[in-house]
Amino acid sequence: MIITKNNVLKEGLKPILFDCFYTETQIPKPIVLFCHGYKGFKDWGAWDLVAKSFAEAGCFFVKFNFSHNGATLKNPEKFNDLEAFAKNNYSLELEDLDRVITFLRTSKKYEGEANIKNISVIGHSRGGGIALIKAEEDSRISKVITWAGVSDYKSRFNKGTEMFQQWKKTGRFYVKNGRTNQQMPHDWQFYTNFIDNEDQLTISRAAKAIDKPWLIIHGDNDFSVKIKEAQNLHNWNKNSELVIINNSNHVFGASHPWNENVLPNHLKEVVHKTISFIKK
Repeated sequence: MIITKNNVLKEGLKPILFDCFYTETQIPKPIVLFCHGYKGFKDWGAWDLVAKSFAEAGCFFVKFNFSHNGATLKNPEKFNDLEAFAKNNYSLELEDLDRVITFLRTSKKYEGEANIKNISVIGHSRGGGIALIKAEEDSRISKVITWAGVSDYKSRFNKGTEMFQQWKKTGRFYVKNGRTNQQMPHDWQFYTNFIDNEDQLTISRAAKAIDKPWLIIHGDNDFSVKIKEAQNLHNWNKNSELVIINNSNHVFGASHPWNENVLPNHLKEVVHKTISFIKK
């Protein structure tokens, strides 16, 4: 298996780190792009094992850090650039995904190994919304898979609350990272960028409009993104496929760091069902 970690994509405003996992066969393989979620990163928990599983199944798997996720080139697993995190927004994440797709389709580096005409995008949690919106508007994407994906962005701004008013007044508010105990900043532009691009960034619109194969996977014991959100997504597009993982949480049994050599059972089931969906 060929594994290349922390490749740097420099085109654009800010560098993007990405990893490639594949088995060298000189036969073009379906490309699978993985988008992490909020306060996430490409090397979180069991994502490397996930990548290896897809590569072993004959996929060309790529996972990447969104450019403004707060990690750095030197420390891709730590949030050492909180100023970048503060400047992140949904439009930037869509642009990042576009940059990665464009690179893979135009680079000669993976010619013969990656099938640029067969691209599937997986998004976890908040990344599920990004994956879905991009898949709906971009003809280069063949299939989309949302893992514990959100069904709405606007409600998460908590407009009308005291916190929202303080954010508007001061221009910045903080969310505690329960794992690292860091206070993660959000600048007011995060909200205004959403409002300026609300139609594009409304997940229900993309869900109703998409006409590509779409797999929705969600755990029924997810307290971060409730199962109702998966049901909403499926109800908006009955051509989508909904798979519920019984007794599974938001990260399908994984955690960070993940020191086991095998996937947790729930995540293993998610990977298996996703591979079957991509291959059919």
